Amino acid sequence: MLCERETEFGLVAEALRAAADGHGSLLVITGPLGIGKTALLGGLPSLAGLQGARVLRANGALLEQDFAFGLVRQLLEPVLAGVDQRQRDAWLDGGAEPARLVFDDLAGPDETQEWEHLRWDDGRPDGGVRHTVLHGLLMLLTAISVQRPVLLVVDDLQWADQPSLRWLGYLAKRLGGVRVTVVVTVREGDPLSERPLVRAVTDGARRTLRPGPLSLASTRLMVAEEFGEPGEEEFVQACHEVSDGNPMFLMSVLLGMAVSGYRPIAADAPIARTLLPSQLRERLSSCLSSQPAGIQSFVKAMAVLGEQADAELLGQLSELDPIGCVEAARVLDRMGLLARTSPVPKFLHMSVQDAVEQLMRADDAERLHRRAAALLHAGGYPAEQVAAHLLVISADQDDWTILVLRAAADTALSRGAPEVATRYLRRALLDCSSDGPDRAMLLVDLATAECWFDPAAAVRHISQAVPLLSSTRERALAVARIAPPLLGVASSPVLDVIAQVAAELGDPDKLSGTDRELALSLEARLRCTQADNPARLTMAVERLRELGEHPSLETRGERELVSVLVHAGTLSGGLPAAEAVPLARRIVEHEPAVASHSHAAVPLVVTTLVAGDADDVAGPWLDLALSQARRQNAVVPQAIITTHQSVILMRARLLAQARSAAAEGLALADADWLRTVSAPTKALAMVAIETDSVDLAERLLAKCTEHGETLPSLWPLHMVRAWLAARAGRLGPAMNHLYDLGRRTERIGWRNPAVVPWRSWAAGLHHQLGEQAEAVELVRTEHEMAREWGSAMAMGRALRVWGTITEGAKGDQLLRDAVATLENSAHQLELARAQAALGERLGGAQGDPHLRAAGAVASTPWLPVGTTTPTRTSTPRTELTKTERKVAMLAAAGRTNGEIADELGVSSRAVEKHLTNSYRKLAVPGRAGLVAAMLTQAD
Repeated sequence: MLCERETEFGLVAEALRAAADGHGSLLVITGPLGIGKTALLGGLPSLAGLQGARVLRANGALLEQDFAFGLVRQLLEPVLAGVDQRQRDAWLDGGAEPARLVFDDLAGPDETQEWEHLRWDDGRPDGGVRHTVLHGLLMLLTAISVQRPVLLVVDDLQWADQPSLRWLGYLAKRLGGVRVTVVVTVREGDPLSERPLVRAVTDGARRTLRPGPLSLASTRLMVAEEFGEPGEEEFVQACHEVSDGNPMFLMSVLLGMAVSGYRPIAADAPIARTLLPSQLRERLSSCLSSQPAGIQSFVKAMAVLGEQADAELLGQLSELDPIGCVEAARVLDRMGLLARTSPVPKFLHMSVQDAVEQLMRADDAERLHRRAAALLHAGGYPAEQVAAHLLVISADQDDWTILVLRAAADTALSRGAPEVATRYLRRALLDCSSDGPDRAMLLVDLATAECWFDPAAAVRHISQAVPLLSSTRERALAVARIAPPLLGVASSPVLDVIAQVAAELGDPDKLSGTDRELALSLEARLRCTQADNPARLTMAVERLRELGEHPSLETRGERELVSVLVHAGTLSGGLPAAEAVPLARRIVEHEPAVASHSHAAVPLVVTTLVAGDADDVAGPWLDLALSQARRQNAVVPQAIITTHQSVILMRARLLAQARSAAAEGLALADADWLRTVSAPTKALAMVAIETDSVDLAERLLAKCTEHGETLPSLWPLHMVRAWLAARAGRLGPAMNHLYDLGRRTERIGWRNPAVVPWRSWAAGLHHQLGEQAEAVELVRTEHEMAREWGSAMAMGRALRVWGTITEGAKGDQLLRDAVATLENSAHQLELARAQAALGERLGGAQGDPHLRAAGAVASTPWLPVGTTTPTRTSTPRTELTKTERKVAMLAAAGRTNGEIADELGVSSRAVEKHLTNSYRKLAVPGRAGLVAAMLTQAD
């Protein structure tokens, strides 16, 4: 499809009409690579057919330049071979006879004998052609044009052989009385286009045509033509910008997209901007490989320097002087390989860069990157720009490279790119000693970066660094780099290292200054490793009380230790909310709201604040920290902060915003972090459950278990699995998950129901199964534990569940107490559920105010809002399957699950599943209701 070439076709048509009247002419089509010269030439034969002209075609070829008269033979041999001997003799008669030397294979025996003493050349070293031969070829073409005017087209004239160029130059000066139109294409910027013989041809042109780049409208037409459907504007704009209107680049992108199955839609526009079509790379590589050494050196320098390229650096790296650089840029620009809008040389398309890189051998590329790194370092360029080149160089670098790589890692960390910092540091490790202090410091730096996205590796590298450090203080500083939350799953050797360094440093209460600060930090980390030990949790509360009613929080070490101790007291419930929350408030007041602290001790404090209904403190701190994290583009802090924010938004009953924040945090969070640190995982699990987001729950499960490992930190997944099972009506499996959760948290001493309310959830399930005694016992226990902790949210939730499963005046009063208690809580969603439950229980005019206050509130699968003691009914909701009926009949007859499994030859889990389905379909709470229900089924 040819677009916007009407002017060029019109000029050629005009020349053809003039040739028919005996006024021949030469037209040159020139322009950069890919502008459409060949395509335009390909459309001329149809135009010649309309004019009644004969078409003679030839293509210049780089590898055929030594084939004398190769281009002339391409033009004239087909027409000579296509006529009989008589016509051929007539054309080659008279003044055209010397042309027989060019077509010696067409000459008969007599002609060969007659001309055997002659040569087409004149014996000169430069390959000169006899004038008689040139004139004979002119006479031959003139004779051919007598019958019909001739359109003679030559593509890539710059690659033609010298004898053919001499004849075309001879012809160009003698077209005035010949019925021939000559159209040739010449690639702009190709050094061969500047040869004198080529210039002798083009200088004789009557017109020089320069096809321009395509407009956006033509790009739109070509997109529709290629895909068979109109392209969306964003896609069309992307294709136009990435090709800069160059037809070759545009068609390569469109073909590549179409072959790969993409559509011309806005969603695929980024693909169009980054696609690297292989056929385009090959053509560009072929073009560049034919360029002089200076041009190749310049494009290689451009490819290596990339965005860092400027005139001075390009000259130094390519080893060209300023004039050589200007000339190289001019040639590349004329070839159409440079962006028109860039003030410094920049490739038009990434495919050009791709083609240049293909030209470079591995040793050539390393040499250039090594030299580029040295030039940038000597020029005082930023460390990251130097490090980008060092990354691709093999080992055995100079000493300064390690310093540069460490500085680049610091810069990357400060802008929130820990993965990039890690690449720099791992590269630096290749050049340092195997057991010296330089390696230790690199390992410490590496761990600092890794803790943002690979906690296990961070802890491992710190443990490797510590033995290599010579002084206790250095070892302590290294251990202090590990964020406290990461140590919950640390291996025994790592714990031993921390304990050893802490012991070397000594008791913080007996130290002062920097040593005391380090000792406090180490104590905080050591106690974090003991967060799953009930006895140690109790000792943490005792240690906190030893620090006094108002412990000092002036230094970071003091804040870290108090944060860990308060967190331990919160998990165990051993430190009442009345003591824990004020301390947590003070910590946040002293701790700057910066992104880097979001993975240190502060998340531990957020747990205490949320459990103690202090959302008003945690929320603003997280907002400020998130703003800074986004400014720095710090991905991991954003993930951690948004997961905590999602809980606060959920409690404020901003459910859509909570789901959005949780989804953002989950998308940003690294799977290893979620699998290692339980706080973000637990926050996401709670939001998924409380906002009824199945999609969020399933994505959380998939991300945390994608490698199949089961870690202690994944206990919140029991919550998710229990909720999903209960939501699907599988109450038995849901109960199993909740009791697994309860056993896990009880075993490690995490007894605070404000953190893990598994008892009230399990109570709701027991109630739905008709197991009232178990339900009441669980919820009574949770209420007592919540009362001891002192959180309005935890007490109110327990009261709501207790009141909902209790009939009569007692249940009414429990619900009233729940509403009154939750009115003092930040958990507005829990308050709304309590109001809804009370309103439905009271009914009528009494209940309306509570229902209005509650508004539309979602129920939970543990205990739907308004559910009282289950109604026993003999009317089944859905027919049982054959197997379900058999299992239900055996259960109604008093058989145990094990006995039923043995009799039917199935597993106990299968029996449990069938019974759960039967309870749901028959609308009975459990085995107690099966007898009457099955009698009704029998009727």
